[in-house]
Amino acid sequence: MKKYVTSLMLCLLMLPLVAQTQGDTIYHFRFEPGNDGLYTAYRNNGTELSRLLACVVQNKEAILAGTVPIQVDGYCNSLDDETEARATARIRSNRVKSELITREGLTEACFTTRNHTSGGDYVTVRIVIPTSPSETGPEQQAETERLAAEAQRATAEQEADRLQAEAEAQRIAAEQARLVAEKQQTEAEQTRQAAEQQRTEASHPAHDSYHLALRANLLRWVTLTPDLGLEGRICPSWGIAVNGSWTSWTWSDKDRRYALWEVAPEVRYYMGEKKAWYLGAMFKAGQFNYKLSETGKQGDLMGGGITAGYRLRLNKALDLDFNLGLGYLNADYEKYEVIDGVRVRRGNETKDWWGPINAGVTLVWKLF
Repeated sequence: MKKYVTSLMLCLLMLPLVAQTQGDTIYHFRFEPGNDGLYTAYRNNGTELSRLLACVVQNKEAILAGTVPIQVDGYCNSLDDETEARATARIRSNRVKSELITREGLTEACFTTRNHTSGGDYVTVRIVIPTSPSETGPEQQAETERLAAEAQRATAEQEADRLQAEAEAQRIAAEQARLVAEKQQTEAEQTRQAAEQQRTEASHPAHDSYHLALRANLLRWVTLTPDLGLEGRICPSWGIAVNGSWTSWTWSDKDRRYALWEVAPEVRYYMGEKKAWYLGAMFKAGQFNYKLSETGKQGDLMGGGITAGYRLRLNKALDLDFNLGLGYLNADYEKYEVIDGVRVRRGNETKDWWGPINAGVTLVWKLF
């Protein structure tokens, strides 16, 4: 900002000195469309640069003193985006100015710069050189005032461009900071979710990896029919279970009897990520002896069907297995009565049963 104010003050102080006849010299430097490089071999740029340097050398003292202004106009209309076009025009102007600064020792205060997004792809350098005092007149005074006004406008445009560039840089920095913050927040959330998943898996694995478990059907135990079994897991999805039941009760001086043994092997397929639900196939065989009234029944049973159930995990060692079996049972038995302590046979019967063949709320103890 300070250098722009200095340039403006020098231009204003120059007004009484340039109230002389002036020589107006313009130099053109061509640029390839969309390119900001200054090539001396491109379209007579080398000749124009030599002419410009010769003029600067001849008037260097006055230029450095601020009495001979150098006006630089950069143009770019080969880019669709106006912001990019203005930035390219600014770079082109700086390319030309840097030649004069590095070769002849000029400073930024020696220039007034304007950049445009229309008109072509080139840079013009205009040097207004005072001539003899005798040619000073109203027209030259008006020209001097016009140049001073253009210098003020160019300085204002430069300041506006600078402020716009700073605002754009701040916006970009704020956007980058926002993106970084969002990325950090996303990474933190992903880390938290991964840690939560690891903690959950550590305390509640997706499925149990046991190989052998002891089973007890609590519903059978409630009916005073002890029940025990084993289950082996071939892999997380497949298991083989065998449950057996046995009981023998008599009462009323042995006139009433309830006796039973059963064995029920089963193949299961566990489904889902947690391997909690399952389907299976069961075979059942056994013998029974019931005498709950005047007539008793004693015989064999055999059948099978499909099973389905759900394993509820209680802790690392215990599960509850809720299951139901549907299928077919055949009972082949004889009827009897007890007369004076002697069984008297009353015939044979066979019955077929379709429907529920098994139900259980089974406590599972995972051994290893």
